[in-house]
Amino acid sequence: MNSLTATGSSSGGAEMRAADGEGYLRADGFDLVNLDMQLEKTRSRVWLDQQRGASPAQPGELLEWEIDLAKLDIQNQVASGTFGVVYRGTYDGNDVAVKVLDWGQEGQESSSKHREAFEKEVAVWQKLDHPNVTKFVGASMGTSQLKIPASKKGGSSHGPGQRCVVVVEYQHGGTLKTLLFQHRDKKLPYKKVVQLALDMARGLSYLHAQKIVHRDVKAENMLLDRKKSVKIADFGVARVEAQDDDNMTGQTGTLGYMAPEVLEGRPYDHKCDVYSFGVLLWETYCCALAYPNYSIADISYHVVKLGIRPDIPRCCPKPLSEIMTRCWDGNPDHRPEMAEVVAMLERIDTTKGKSMTPAVPDHTSQGCSCFGFSK
Repeated sequence: MNSLTATGSSSGGAEMRAADGEGYLRADGFDLVNLDMQLEKTRSRVWLDQQRGASPAQPGELLEWEIDLAKLDIQNQVASGTFGVVYRGTYDGNDVAVKVLDWGQEGQESSSKHREAFEKEVAVWQKLDHPNVTKFVGASMGTSQLKIPASKKGGSSHGPGQRCVVVVEYQHGGTLKTLLFQHRDKKLPYKKVVQLALDMARGLSYLHAQKIVHRDVKAENMLLDRKKSVKIADFGVARVEAQDDDNMTGQTGTLGYMAPEVLEGRPYDHKCDVYSFGVLLWETYCCALAYPNYSIADISYHVVKLGIRPDIPRCCPKPLSEIMTRCWDGNPDHRPEMAEVVAMLERIDTTKGKSMTPAVPDHTSQGCSCFGFSK
């Protein structure tokens, strides 16, 4: 059964485009993979001090975003990837996620432009503060004082001098993607859907107010704390919008969430996040993937050329369905600002949702989350 329907044609970004003459910061450089690469290209502390117009840091003196390694306790490994290993740990007594990175081979061959960009990125990330945005704790570069747990028999080992770490607050509730998978048959209560949507919308609205574009809004990047509140992760900060055409191109993000303008390689701005939010809102309501049986080529063709979007179940409350359709409009200029999305979600009456239970799931239709009422 085809679970996709058509909407209007697309128009709009993958160069970053200026919005009302104000510069936005790209957020793709802040996901940890890209941050790893920036860290590789930024190990000269003397250069950083010179760019700041400050005198070189004295021995033992930390830059604003640097962590004190004496306060860092790296514990068990939780994940690994191409650029490093993620550990759970504590910093100054608080639970954190610690990504240990290898410098790689490029090191000092990096350009001053990349180094300057990284300093800007870290400085902005370090100052972000919002209840729905994962908190950046700090970073350390080129250290030989790092104690890393031994891989098999316990104990610890000192990392080589070219290793570095990135530390962020640890979230105990897992990812939104996992939560949605757990409720693929028994759907989330309507009130919970709206609460999750509000958390995500408020976090994105805050980032946009700081002139930051996430560019990879998806369920995997929405972390949950112990209370199941959403914390946006891997948002990052990159170069100022439209500052350098060479750095403002490319399909950054996950395909099913990408706005048509990004898929087509046209100029885009923060409205690409609004589009992605619309898809994510559909997934949160339906507890399903938007395009489970579509290939990369299929998604690009159907979204861009045919204006296809996920099929909204008939039982979906109108206020929620209207937000979805407005957010994933093919024309970015017709999409609302995230602050407006927050206001729309706040107006939704969820009091009746307390007694709502999901209807028997229809496995012949993708992700329908029709609700029935229980007495």
